[in-house]
Amino acid sequence: MSQKYSHTDLSDTIVALSTPQGVGAIGVIRLSGKDAIAICDSVFTGKNLLKQASHTLHYGTIQDGKQVIDEVVVALFKAPRSYTTENVVEVSCHGSPYILQKVITLFISRGARLAKAGEFTLRAFLNGRLDLSQAEAVADLIASQSESAHTLAMQQMRGGFSSEIARLRQKLIDFASLVELELDFGEEDVEFADRQQLVSLVQELQVLLRKLIQSFALGNAIKNGVATVIAGRPNAGKSTLLNAILNEERAIVSDIAGTTRDTIEEVVNIKGVQFRLVDTAGIRDAQDQIEAIGVQKTIQAIQKSTILIYVFDVIELSPEEVHQDLEKLQEEGLKIILVANKMDLNPFTKPEQYTSNIVPNEQIVSASAINHMNIEHLKEKLYEVALAHALNSESTIVSNIRHFEALQKSQQALDDVLQGIENQVSGELLALDIRMALEYLGTITGEVTTEDLLGNIFSNFCIGK
Repeated sequence: MSQKYSHTDLSDTIVALSTPQGVGAIGVIRLSGKDAIAICDSVFTGKNLLKQASHTLHYGTIQDGKQVIDEVVVALFKAPRSYTTENVVEVSCHGSPYILQKVITLFISRGARLAKAGEFTLRAFLNGRLDLSQAEAVADLIASQSESAHTLAMQQMRGGFSSEIARLRQKLIDFASLVELELDFGEEDVEFADRQQLVSLVQELQVLLRKLIQSFALGNAIKNGVATVIAGRPNAGKSTLLNAILNEERAIVSDIAGTTRDTIEEVVNIKGVQFRLVDTAGIRDAQDQIEAIGVQKTIQAIQKSTILIYVFDVIELSPEEVHQDLEKLQEEGLKIILVANKMDLNPFTKPEQYTSNIVPNEQIVSASAINHMNIEHLKEKLYEVALAHALNSESTIVSNIRHFEALQKSQQALDDVLQGIENQVSGELLALDIRMALEYLGTITGEVTTEDLLGNIFSNFCIGK
């Protein structure tokens, strides 16, 4: 459910715990608003906080009347030099849940109110400290669980994505103003906006939009982990390979065909990128109903994955049989790595024999999973196939589904602009399509917002951020 904000709410002084719930050495309570320093000073014994400089630390106690609640360190950030651009106070207490709740309750009794989810960052956005895409990157930064996700969130929080969108939008605004100007001289049949120049501009914008839209697959993988399925026929060594990649005995290994009946999912970090590995049931004509369900889950997992590691036994399967399996399993956009397993038992096998139009030779890895042979090479190949080239580039990467959808809508609106020019539609209709493209681009950075949009975005933040 989206949160509702009003101007009255946003003029209040808010308070919340900014560190995780539970027992810890330290807990930090944050206040923001014009009365933040005064409220804290009213219960703080030590220096007069109202007379202290910004960006300073002060030791003292928090007291409720004569009762000392805790010894604390208070950090002051005076407006506008703070995260929210308001007066901000951060109180470092001992991490007892009882103490933290007592101090928060005391601040509320002195005039603060409990902050809503994401309200500190919402204020940073509304006060011009961050644009909307940067604000959303704050949530991604908090949730990042790998080096690449952290790097991407930092890039977006510093405005890399925003500046790209702003540049596109400004070009379109410049032309839109000329089209709008024509409407004021409708009876004089004048044309300020050269239609051919407009076509060239829209086509240029579409090339850039297309690159951003296509980058979403990569950005989503970085943010949420690369979905990677390990599949193959029974006894190909899939579970042994999973254990070798993880370097632990996670999956049950047996010579009995059909041992794996359900999917097993684990996460491995390769060069700062998380890969969500799914070990699946062997693909064959099932011997019973339970195995049939397992095989169906395998197919479903492949359809949802970014990478398929197809494992085959070099003793049992011919190149023709491998190619037949791959033809059945390939999906549009699915990247496939072929693992020729059990090479220790048949060292004369030439992996290049298994090359096909589906899997090039450079994506075939010789291995002996049980002996951990070439496992590190396989990890390198996983990283290379999924991300390496894109991560080395300086181009902007989209990782937010809301941004992705807005870019798609902008692209469609620009298609309508081109169609309108071709059909020689009126200036009014042309201006309408341009305004639609501008609006969709504006929702990304926050030039165009609604209360529901802000509520939906910031309700997904943690309280205290």
